Amino acid sequence: MIWDVDIGWLFMAVSAVAAFAYMLALLMESTLGGETLGPFGNATLITAGFFLGIMAVNYQGIAVSELKMAMVVGLAGSFLLLFFVLLVRGIWARF
Repeated sequence: MIWDVDIGWLFMAVSAVAAFAYMLALLMESTLGGETLGPFGNATLITAGFFLGIMAVNYQGIAVSELKMAMVVGLAGSFLLLFFVLLVRGIWARF
């Protein structure tokens, strides 16, 4: 599980994911403009979705011990969360 990691390594993992998420969020902001939540909001959603995706898979009993599998699961979780929030925001703006 992800919470079996030492607190220092967990902090570095969150920091690394947040840094990459912020770079991606800046790219999304420059391409999509006002359609998104801003760079900080997008980066927060991507980072939270990454770790929530890994936690959800661990909760289902699937051990994510390999880095490649953790990256796939984390990226899927982050983009699903971001897609869902932007979809709800788009529907809300339409009505």
